[in-house]
Amino acid sequence: MAKVPIGCEPVVGSLTPSKKKDYRVTNRLQEGKRPLYAVVFNFIDSTYFNVFATVGGNRVTVYQCLEGGVIAVLQSYIDEDKDESFYTVSWACNIDGSPLIVAGGINGILRVIDAGNEKIHKSFVGHGDSINEIRTQSLKPSLVVSASKDESVRLWNTHTGICILIFAGAGGHRNEVLSADFHPSDIYRIASCGMDNTVKIWSMKEFWTYVEKSFTWTEDPSKFPTKNVQFPIFIASIHNNYVDCNRWLGDFILSKSVDNEIVLWEPKMKEQSPGEGTVDILQKYPVPECDIWFIKFSCDFHYKAAAIGNREGKIFVWELQTSPPELIARLSHVQSKSPIRQTAMSFDGSTILSCCEDGTIWRWDVVATS
Repeated sequence: MAKVPIGCEPVVGSLTPSKKKDYRVTNRLQEGKRPLYAVVFNFIDSTYFNVFATVGGNRVTVYQCLEGGVIAVLQSYIDEDKDESFYTVSWACNIDGSPLIVAGGINGILRVIDAGNEKIHKSFVGHGDSINEIRTQSLKPSLVVSASKDESVRLWNTHTGICILIFAGAGGHRNEVLSADFHPSDIYRIASCGMDNTVKIWSMKEFWTYVEKSFTWTEDPSKFPTKNVQFPIFIASIHNNYVDCNRWLGDFILSKSVDNEIVLWEPKMKEQSPGEGTVDILQKYPVPECDIWFIKFSCDFHYKAAAIGNREGKIFVWELQTSPPELIARLSHVQSKSPIRQTAMSFDGSTILSCCEDGTIWRWDVVATS
């Protein structure tokens, strides 16, 4: 297990906003009565950069952000099981380029929806418990990973419906996996984190032939020789509590626990002995009143900034590529009091969406400075 060396003190950001950007509320929608757990822009296809999806209860809804704060409903999908509660949603892409929406939740089933015809494209059954996060491989957007309460992370091919790899076992997570993310440029790497307080880095390099085979497989997907990956190449104990969101920032990792902060750190691996190594904690981004689990942050397309909500309905927008960290903005509204489960930053960071426990969606837009 990677340990933090002594003497490397991380730089902690100040909670005084730099006033670099000013955002104001331009819309507030009440989607329903049930909590909304996820909101995500489509960064896979540039023609849909202003389109986003939300999930709550057994519903997946697709919207478009228009000028002047307008939010237009494009389509809505309701799962046949009224007891389904979706916790996560991600945009993916079929081989022909058409947009897919992948959602999962309490039932442990991944629903792949064809956004072109609003019909179920495929349903993936495999997880033994609920799904906490789905992420898409931006370099190969028909691949998604799912992080589950069953202590595993699974890699799926949305085109063929195949479960390619299962990351679990002897070296795997020892409790619910809450988040997973693909490395932005190293196609073989993923990071996952969860209720065992660890972040694990996995490599698909030696199993990549399985990934390639999944695209040409013509038999029944259940006959595919799914490979079990038991050992991560790196395990880090950065946090002393549940880790519920992790994202790559280049070769660095941003991870968030229920300790009211996001931490930026660098994994330093030992090539000879996988699983071992050290961790360099670089920066900390404080987030007050963020001590309940399942609150996820989001970044703009170029990872210049991150937005995170808290349990009191406030949003903190941090600049990611400055040292010490700069708080760009601190957003609050007298009517926003409910826990914000997830935010979504638009492509250029000019719009921030938040989805809340009370079933509302808030839209904040940057105010143009003269």
